[in-house]
Amino acid sequence: MPKRVLQGTVVSDANDKTVVVRVERRFTHPVMKKTVRRSKKYQAHDEANLAKIGQIVLIEECAPISKNKRWTLVTDTSAAPSA
Repeated sequence: MPKRVLQGTVVSDANDKTVVVRVERRFTHPVMKKTVRRSKKYQAHDEANLAKIGQIVLIEECAPISKNKRWTLVTDTSAAPSA
């Protein structure tokens, strides 16, 4: 079974070998029929401390690394911070 891969923005790189990534999803509200944005933060393992705040990155599901880390950094999709 393939592992899930999510795209998000790095919101924190303060911890060693860990980044916090905000992943946003959009869906249509069942009653209001408006597009709603919801976001969730994931802690991901970044072995080389490459990711910086503002970068758009891909994270992949993995076996538990610590209490909160179940994702690893795959690669960053852009070198420049996004607005």
